Amino acid sequence: MPQTLCSSTMFTPSGFSPHLVPGEESPQDGPGPGPGIPEGPQLTSASLDTLIQHLVPTADYYPEKAYVFTFLLSSRLFIPPHELLSRVCQLCIKQQQLDQIPLDTAKVRKFGPKILQLLTEWTETFPSDFQDEEMVGHLKDIIRRIAPCDENQQKKRNRCVHTLQCVFLQRGDSAGEFSENVTVISPLFRCVSCSSFFQERLSHIGPEEFVQAFAQKDPLDTTQPCFSDQKKTGNLEAYVKWFNRLCYLVATEICMPAKKKQRAQVIEFFIDVARECFNIGNFNSLMAIISGMNMSPVSRLKKTWGKVKTAKFFILEHQMDPTGNFYNYRTALRGAAHRSQTAHSNREKIVIPFFSLLIKDIYFLNEGCANRLPNGHVNFEKFVELARQVGEFMTWKQVECPFEEERSILHYLHTAPIFNEDGLYLASYESESPENQIEKDRWKTLRSTILGKT
Repeated sequence: MPQTLCSSTMFTPSGFSPHLVPGEESPQDGPGPGPGIPEGPQLTSASLDTLIQHLVPTADYYPEKAYVFTFLLSSRLFIPPHELLSRVCQLCIKQQQLDQIPLDTAKVRKFGPKILQLLTEWTETFPSDFQDEEMVGHLKDIIRRIAPCDENQQKKRNRCVHTLQCVFLQRGDSAGEFSENVTVISPLFRCVSCSSFFQERLSHIGPEEFVQAFAQKDPLDTTQPCFSDQKKTGNLEAYVKWFNRLCYLVATEICMPAKKKQRAQVIEFFIDVARECFNIGNFNSLMAIISGMNMSPVSRLKKTWGKVKTAKFFILEHQMDPTGNFYNYRTALRGAAHRSQTAHSNREKIVIPFFSLLIKDIYFLNEGCANRLPNGHVNFEKFVELARQVGEFMTWKQVECPFEEERSILHYLHTAPIFNEDGLYLASYESESPENQIEKDRWKTLRSTILGKT
């Protein structure tokens, strides 16, 4: 496992903090740890009860924002969100004596901003948790108990309630019911391709415009709990389907033209598109395009590739080489991430990781490290690293798209047909004849089954 940072240094100042309003200060009054947490920045393990206690604010204490995100992200592996919120509310009521009549108004006014800040962070960072009626009930109850508050607290209450209203409006959309339509996938996380559209507009649209046309805000919700509930993985599955579609789309566009010169032009165009993806930090589309060009029906077109200037392609292929656990790609990704942190323009802030590898890393981190240590404590060090990876991705997601969309390309992605594997092989054999008996036999079979010819 990569070296794990302590929770207090997990995120840089430019790191993930979706709940912060620019210029707004944290309500934390003191840097000291919460009840039950030892002094010092290192927190590698603790009991679940202790971790929950550390999450609960008091009049003089508020947990570090990195800790809040880390624990809320990982806690669902041990306790359902509604049960966690119930325990948080019970601790607040008990510690602050919110069930007493009359309430100590001065005490509530001091404590109120802290619990409101925690609830606001929770609703904004993990809004899908609040699609549960029990969650909403606990939330309303604790807000009602701290109702006597000043104007600043009222603003935070309104933010929290507004987030809930947005969740309610989205309840009709099931997390697992994502159409394969291209609009559910971030255009920023993909590149595009062409066909007859490509042939018609090649002279009018350059690779940069081709990539920029799809730079839109990503709707993919990676904060939903997806470790145990298979129905919550629809977003991820749709994303993988898009990656596969792009691979086949690239291969289809290369294999379709009848003339060798046209096929070579398509390949060179996609090489330029892939290079532009690399330049702006779109590694996911870069990998999809390279994968499409490396598919067997495409790679076997030796006469076509003979007319292609392949130097740029080999450089890009080297960057995405899987050798050494994708060492070259990971180096380039770190460079893009560093550029994003120091960037002054949204274009330079774009970082789009190779999504399948990101999910693989998170999966093996989760499966390869124990959730609990032999003494029964939660392995918090593991979840700090998990939160670092997820939080970093969420930071990249929030970059505002600096490009305008090109609707003609979007329309193409909606409607362009793609070949399956058999169709690609048949098109490839029709373009460049089979070279050996195995290919000849396959060509004959495909012509018989697909074209109905003997």
